[in-house]
Amino acid sequence: MITSAPNASSASSPQGGLRQTIAGVSVAELARAHGTPLYVYDAETIRRRCRDLTQPRGNHVWDTVRFAQKACSNLAILDLVRREGVVVDAVSTGEIHRALAAGYSPHADRSSSTDGLPPVHPIVYTADIFDRDALDEVARLGIHVNCGSADMLEQLAARVPGAEVTLRVNPGFGHGHSQKTNTGGEGSKHGIWHADIADVMRRAEWAGIAVTGLHMHIGSGTDLAHLAEVAGTLEKVAREIGRSLTTISAGGGLPVPYRPGEVHADLGGYVELWNDTRRRLEEAFGHRLRLEIEPGRYLTAESGFLVTEVRAVKNQGSRKYLLVDAGFNTLARPVMYGAYHPMSLCPADAGPTSPAGSGLREEVAVGGPLCESGDIFTQTDGGFVATRDLPVAGVGDLLVIEIAGAYGFVMASNYNSKPLPAEVLVDGGQARLVRARQTPADLFRGETV
Repeated sequence: MITSAPNASSASSPQGGLRQTIAGVSVAELARAHGTPLYVYDAETIRRRCRDLTQPRGNHVWDTVRFAQKACSNLAILDLVRREGVVVDAVSTGEIHRALAAGYSPHADRSSSTDGLPPVHPIVYTADIFDRDALDEVARLGIHVNCGSADMLEQLAARVPGAEVTLRVNPGFGHGHSQKTNTGGEGSKHGIWHADIADVMRRAEWAGIAVTGLHMHIGSGTDLAHLAEVAGTLEKVAREIGRSLTTISAGGGLPVPYRPGEVHADLGGYVELWNDTRRRLEEAFGHRLRLEIEPGRYLTAESGFLVTEVRAVKNQGSRKYLLVDAGFNTLARPVMYGAYHPMSLCPADAGPTSPAGSGLREEVAVGGPLCESGDIFTQTDGGFVATRDLPVAGVGDLLVIEIAGAYGFVMASNYNSKPLPAEVLVDGGQARLVRARQTPADLFRGETV
């Protein structure tokens, strides 16, 4: 059904309107210069989100902000957050090397130890296992490890005798925008089970490993009430571990508003809650504790846009489909989680005779080019096709999928032998290519017949 749309000609409408620019740069020009599909990031949005956490809120501040780089690991993004004073978490050998290439040191800077706090580890390796390559690199480079399984303790001790580690503890409960992003409770493989701490501490002692850090993370997209539950559980586990602790980490999971009406978390209240937890533990242990937070999507999600071209418009019975040149190989969150992303339209011709310039709107399903029925951007959890209220579009118009800067490009694949898209960073009104589009030759580089 087609309806009229007020304000359809606005320059930027992130909830189903028309969008002409991203961070002051023409969407159409970006597409002409770099092709589609295309990831575009707004550098200033990332800086603003970094400063949300690095700048004091009242009398409270996080001592360390550690970016979960798996959310968006382009080297230009890592360099940007590094310049904002944010350190990084790495979950693989590849992410360790990305951090090094972006300018991070593998070793803690002893000069970063201030006011009785322990020094900051620029890179922390967080995982539930050591694959052999990761253990080799951790040992060679002296990377600090956040252990999610007790078996990692003996494996590390054999290579790095006397190492200090952080324990990632599963508190027995979790939460998330999808069951697939819930990282706590019996349904999650992540972390050391909270009831096993006494046994794990004995294993650490036998292995000659010192437990100096404690980390908890219950899931991505959790709300503040669930995040607050972590503080109480972490405090209980910290008291069980004892005064060897010098760092506690609140993990990540800060929510990002994707849908109309959703809001950001109360960051001031959250850091105040954790500072109270830290103070009680400091009084119990008799020394200072470093307080970390580990955001991923919070720093980058809102900065990202996926620009894709409408290549076909067709009716399937009573439902209309817009088919674009991006698919779940480009952005997997909708097919994996039923995730919602705002969408807007940049018309190829903004004149009144163009479909998008007519001021009319319609309910459409948006899909991609892949040979899969699940290749739909407007779907709900469980794979059910939904529709979106958008300006009427025609072939050649550009669809902009918004809030796509976290778990977007990093989850992209070459499925159907599709090349990975280009990435562009917009900073100060200037667009810079930060990853070239893959070529057909790149797709089978390294293969033989």
